[in-house]
Amino acid sequence: MKIHGYADEGLEIEEIVPAELAEITLVATPEELRRIAKFLENCANGIETRGASWEHEHLSDKDRFFMGSPHFVVFN
Repeated sequence: MKIHGYADEGLEIEEIVPAELAEITLVATPEELRRIAKFLENCANGIETRGASWEHEHLSDKDRFFMGSPHFVVFN
């Protein structure tokens, strides 16, 4: 597993270069953690079912509860 991310520095999308991170910290409620766990389970099922044709999913696209949250993306 690798974790990539970038700071919100107001850059244009073309200027953003994700960096490999050594650690992430989620500050979340129990409800948010359960929603994220459900999202991750669904991503795992998609990867198992579709293999290489499953590319990525955005948490906020699958659960509108996270619409105003930082982007959370799972990439295959």
